[in-house]
Amino acid sequence: MFDNPLLLVFPFFLLLCFLLYWAGARHAYTRRAEAGTGDPASHDWHFFVPCRDEEAVVATTVGRMRSDFPGAHVWVIDDDSDDRTGAIVAELAETDRRVHLVRRHRPNARTGKGAALNAAYDELNQFLGEDADRERVVVCVIDADGQLDPHALARVSGPSGFGDPEIGGVQVSVRMRNTEDPRPLPDRGRVRNAFARLLVRMQDMEFSVSNAGMQLLRGRTGSVGLGGNGQFTRLSALDRIAAAERRPWQRGALLEDYELGLHMILGGDRIAHIADTWVSQEGLPHGRRFLTQRTRWAQGNLQCVRYAPRIVSSRHYGGKGVLETLYTFLQPVAHLVTLALCAVMFVLLGLSMADEGAGETLGGILALWPLVLALAVISVLPFVLWGPVYRRDRAPGRSLLVALLWGLALWLYAYHLFPASARGFVRMLRGRNGWAKTRRNAEQVLSGPVAVES
Repeated sequence: MFDNPLLLVFPFFLLLCFLLYWAGARHAYTRRAEAGTGDPASHDWHFFVPCRDEEAVVATTVGRMRSDFPGAHVWVIDDDSDDRTGAIVAELAETDRRVHLVRRHRPNARTGKGAALNAAYDELNQFLGEDADRERVVVCVIDADGQLDPHALARVSGPSGFGDPEIGGVQVSVRMRNTEDPRPLPDRGRVRNAFARLLVRMQDMEFSVSNAGMQLLRGRTGSVGLGGNGQFTRLSALDRIAAAERRPWQRGALLEDYELGLHMILGGDRIAHIADTWVSQEGLPHGRRFLTQRTRWAQGNLQCVRYAPRIVSSRHYGGKGVLETLYTFLQPVAHLVTLALCAVMFVLLGLSMADEGAGETLGGILALWPLVLALAVISVLPFVLWGPVYRRDRAPGRSLLVALLWGLALWLYAYHLFPASARGFVRMLRGRNGWAKTRRNAEQVLSGPVAVES
């Protein structure tokens, strides 16, 4: 059964790659130097807030931005909402000249987040005029439910960010702000709420320590990715992409944020990740919404594989950056291959049991228990070790035991990548590349597309 070398070598190769990547990310996170601060007044700030049916959160988001960052402009893109999103923002804009409403209408609307952001980019160009210093203008993309650290602009302006003239983009860390909500599903029972609380906690753990570590590692390899929330870019960098690609954000991209970062690096701009400031968003307590969101992300990763030849040949990517980016690209592919190998192994197991008998086959498998145990420990331990780090930075009031259990749960949580990758691959094969927003927890709509649509 186990005489095929592919069945043995490939899983060990994947495990080795994972361990190396994890070790680099953890070291980058735990040994990072604190980011310095700068003067926010050295730049002109413009927040882009793409909205589609966001009446539940948009007024709070805009109000908080105007309160925390009074010198910034807020551009809300209403992507032909069916609710009162546009009307709410229009009322705010009537009394505040720094609030701007960008209206989009079907059939041109609802074609993706990237298209909505391009519309705001066009209107910003008209607003600024030809004499603007576009190196000083910074665009920040914030989710409709996003809440930015009030001190974020000082960090982003510092020497690790736009204080360095070679930096074209900055991504800040992401947190989930509803981790302490005792009943994220108020209309459901105790068991469902316990699962929902754990799901939100895992998302916070994933973003605030694990993903932050990956981004800090990418800072060392020159391949930092931009995210859809808390993404800062110089307007001049967006201009360079628009000159080469006709628009900053690409139409139809399911990971328009990560793709934007690829274009920035390919164009010669550097991107930094600053872990000492943050943007918060809602963690998803609904399993179905979570899975469809991650399906979109996996499909977006697969779409970005087409950039591999340009990245390999680019003079702006070093060897480490090429390897890290290809590793990121191929994660969904690795998940698909792993699923296929598991299916093959189960088929071979069934054939072996039919040929040699169940007792002899199972006995041979049990004889390998030391190897299986060692692999299990090696596979689980990296996730568990994120637990104490997360406790230190995000939940100091919790016990070490709870932190270790959270780490164990993070290992189980990571298995969502397999069905998400499979669903994303199937959607891509079927030509289903449409995009729809993820519903906010405050929305009461119970039907219709949740995170991806055809």
